[in-house]
Amino acid sequence: MKTTLMALVSALMMTPALASAADAPATFTPAQQEAIGKIAADYLVQHPEVLVQASQKLEAQQAAQQQQASLNAVLQNSDALLNDPATPSIGPKTAKVALVEFFDYQCIYCSHMAPLVEQTVKANPQVRFIFKEWPIFGQRWQPSITAAETGMAVFKEKGAQAYFTYHNAIFHTGHNEGKLTEGDIQAAVKAAGASQPDEATRNQTHEALSKVDDLARELGFSGTPAFIVMPTQGATAQNTTFLPGAVSAESLQAAITKAQGK
Repeated sequence: MKTTLMALVSALMMTPALASAADAPATFTPAQQEAIGKIAADYLVQHPEVLVQASQKLEAQQAAQQQQASLNAVLQNSDALLNDPATPSIGPKTAKVALVEFFDYQCIYCSHMAPLVEQTVKANPQVRFIFKEWPIFGQRWQPSITAAETGMAVFKEKGAQAYFTYHNAIFHTGHNEGKLTEGDIQAAVKAAGASQPDEATRNQTHEALSKVDDLARELGFSGTPAFIVMPTQGATAQNTTFLPGAVSAESLQAAITKAQGK
């Protein structure tokens, strides 16, 4: 609580109302400090919007710090992000730019992003798209895990295009947040022209899904979707973009353009 309060006070001192008073260093007696504290408290009671501004500034600072930390972790884990053969992907293996998405089929924001991702894939045939199946809602909704296991099995059996057909078919159902069914998953497998995986085949995907979960936590991710756009060679903080949460198609495209060095 003390740490949060001090951070909030620091942010507060950067607001226009109090910034000028914080510019000049001064030494105060205990009595003066008490008086100043009372004046500040009275001011904040009369102007609560200053606290709102300070809180917003603190949240923005913390979000920026978290995003920078995740970007640094992305660069340190580029091999795991780009070169895991068990991870479904579509696009040229020799692509100079990759877009990586961490997602869950039951995530409503992933569902909202699905048509934008599909649009971005079609608009960028020179980019490799890597799909990290991360069923974070699996403890709540079993089909979350089943759909992820099945997707990886379809990729292993039939390859990239069949996987992408399966992937889109799941999202096209519009069934998320607990509404996805076993029937939806079976229909998507049929649409992809793949076999319904048996229990043994599903079990083979457990290690790969566990590796994705470990990687996401190493990167500091707290939810889905999460997007990373980076060159496949020579990635730096300047040409790599981390996009947490749902974003626009324009944001995805701008990140691709940046990774291409344009």
